[in-house]
Amino acid sequence: MRIITGKYKGRHFEIPRSFKARPTTDFSKENIFNVLNGYIDFEDKTALDLFSGTGSITLELLSRGCSQVISIELDRDHHRFIQQCLQKLTADGKQPTAIPIRGDVFRFLKSCKQQFDFIFADPPYALTELPQIPNMIFEKNLLKEDGIFVLEHGKDHDFSQHPHFVEHRQYGSVNFSLFKATVKADE
Repeated sequence: MRIITGKYKGRHFEIPRSFKARPTTDFSKENIFNVLNGYIDFEDKTALDLFSGTGSITLELLSRGCSQVISIELDRDHHRFIQQCLQKLTADGKQPTAIPIRGDVFRFLKSCKQQFDFIFADPPYALTELPQIPNMIFEKNLLKEDGIFVLEHGKDHDFSQHPHFVEHRQYGSVNFSLFKATVKADE
């Protein structure tokens, strides 16, 4: 796993072979971030990384200048790996502002009172609650005005009718639906 760009560009982290997580591929991560550059400047923004798995997105967000990234991961080993990656960045004399939380994403969403400029969610594609995640984000008002939410999902989901949907991107078998906090104007 590597960091694509920013202050930690080129840093590599070896993911243990025993991991169950399916990290976002470097190819799809690079492409979706290229798209996101048209929507948001990550410098000094707050971000939330849901189902953070290996922490790849958290690290990328920190590298791109986010002032704070909260990452939520339930699996103990994955959470520990994210902490180790963050410690390696700190060992370089840099102080990333990341808060890795080991916990259930849905419990976190129910109790969260903070708003974010950017939210990324990469749930297991087979997760039965996956289709409800966009509604949970918007019902809890977790995005700041003009904030962006990205949901990574499999090909079986179509969010184009969601009122906050702005676009869909596909890279191989990886699908991203992008949502924006402001409601689309009626056409």
